Amino acid sequence: MPEAPLDLGPSDEPVVLDGRSLGGEDVVRVARFHVPVTVHADGRHRVEASWHATRRLVTQQLIYGRNTGVGANRSEVVDAFGEADHGLRLLRSHAGGLGGMLPEEQVRAMLVVRLNQLLAGGAGLRPAVVDALTDALNNSCYPGVHEYGAIGTGDLTALAETGLTLIGERFWLGSTTTPSPIELDSGDALALISSNALTIGMAGLAWHTARQLLQAAHVVTAFSFLAVNGSTEAYAERVHQGRPHPGQVAVAAEMRRLLGSPGSGARIQDPFGYRCFPQIHGPAIDAVTDLGRVLEVEINAAAENPLVWAEDDAVYHHGAFHCAYLGQTLDRVRLALLHTGHLSTARLATLVEPSFTGLRPFLAEGVSGSSGVMILEYSAASALAEVRTLAEPASLGNAVVSRGLEEHSSFAFQSASQALRSLSAFRLVLACELVAAVRALRLRRVVPGTPSLRAAFELAESKLNPDMADRQLSPDVEAASALLDDFALC
Repeated sequence: MPEAPLDLGPSDEPVVLDGRSLGGEDVVRVARFHVPVTVHADGRHRVEASWHATRRLVTQQLIYGRNTGVGANRSEVVDAFGEADHGLRLLRSHAGGLGGMLPEEQVRAMLVVRLNQLLAGGAGLRPAVVDALTDALNNSCYPGVHEYGAIGTGDLTALAETGLTLIGERFWLGSTTTPSPIELDSGDALALISSNALTIGMAGLAWHTARQLLQAAHVVTAFSFLAVNGSTEAYAERVHQGRPHPGQVAVAAEMRRLLGSPGSGARIQDPFGYRCFPQIHGPAIDAVTDLGRVLEVEINAAAENPLVWAEDDAVYHHGAFHCAYLGQTLDRVRLALLHTGHLSTARLATLVEPSFTGLRPFLAEGVSGSSGVMILEYSAASALAEVRTLAEPASLGNAVVSRGLEEHSSFAFQSASQALRSLSAFRLVLACELVAAVRALRLRRVVPGTPSLRAAFELAESKLNPDMADRQLSPDVEAASALLDDFALC
């Protein structure tokens, strides 16, 4: 079956950060539920060792961003100790974010990812930054971060705005209990902003939401399946042993768990929305699983440029900050969501068709000509159009910047942002199907037979309005949208 869903309710148990083992679910706990964090001694030791190594090595060789300029100014030498405002100028000049301000949970996700990355030990950044970021997270304050400025080679503007907040030039948002301003060395600025922490944090939030909604999609599909008396032969283990793609096999197994043993239905073959659900939904399960693996690497990455490694007593100039893996994996997730969404609207079309349900057109009740759930097809198609628009791969784009020195961009930030927006619309597509499926089951007086699906149905009946008269259905869809998170745990 698919990966176990995540139950991330509030908890007083702190998340321990060590730079090596932070998971996506932990990022969500801290970002969304304000779970406190603590710093492991091993991580702090790596930060201190890297910082001391940097201060020693910068007197012996050129280190990008510390005693040189940045970007195309890399060949311009700077006195790392004589020009104390070098780092300050870098922060001020790079804090050029545009557009609206990002929501708190996305910024908190950035903070916890960046803090954990620092503990991996490659930044060469002063330890006071670790303490300040820890205090900010635990006191529920966060810097104001603009939405535009990243192209997938480092979240420079967002982290520069964070740096200016750390030193007291910008105000903290949220709680009035804020970290005391800290000082940064001349070279600390680049070490702080050399990261894709915002993109990674947003991707972690998207990963969690996608896992929840894709798991809930099994329950919604099972409801629709019962409403049209589908054939479970399509989910038989023998069928999927013959073509064992991991996601496909997992989806078929989950449908057997929810619906019971395979058997025939009202038709010798059902439409693709039912019969091909494992083959089409399976790639979405696989895509989100792969996103989780990529995130595990990125969240714990020592990817700063330059990388200062105390154990080697060496500095490495590199391109490990480039975010192609994450951007392209997110692109794949959004495309897979679209195809799962197509199936949802296809099943909704069968639910309003009397030849599939034996009920009146559009599941109407009452006087002749009642519209029932007719409008839900339109609303679902509208939401799916947003998913389709956002499925366009962000990685198709490119930008050449810094006087041609940086000639490739992953646009991973755009991909993460599109993923969050796509999931919001995708949720509404599933919610429309859920409202119709529960209504059809009520009208047919069908009760699911397996314990898990029966529990989900009883929950849906307790939350969704039983009134079948023509009325505004927007509140029903909103209630169904909230139910999807509960269904992920059924």
